[in-house]
Amino acid sequence: MGGFSIWHILIFAIILLLLFGGNRFSAMMGDVAKGLKSFKQGMADEDEDKRQRYDEHRRSEQARQIGRPDEPIDVTPRREDTAAPPPPRDDQAH
Repeated sequence: MGGFSIWHILIFAIILLLLFGGNRFSAMMGDVAKGLKSFKQGMADEDEDKRQRYDEHRRSEQARQIGRPDEPIDVTPRREDTAAPPPPRDDQAH
């Protein structure tokens, strides 16, 4: 038949428990769980580092496009020079 049945897996599990003992097997499973948790945390930290580097790069690119890094953009309307007369309109005669 060539496949493992449930009886093969059960016998294998019993042999493992007898060789390693319940306490040692439990400790190994705990170590595996800690390893998986550490791996997931490392992957999350790597994603956070990538996101932070992307944000810093984006800010520096925006500052470079503006030409003045880390300065706010002044959008205050400027007063026009009132000394010069306004240009004549098309409907006015000269």
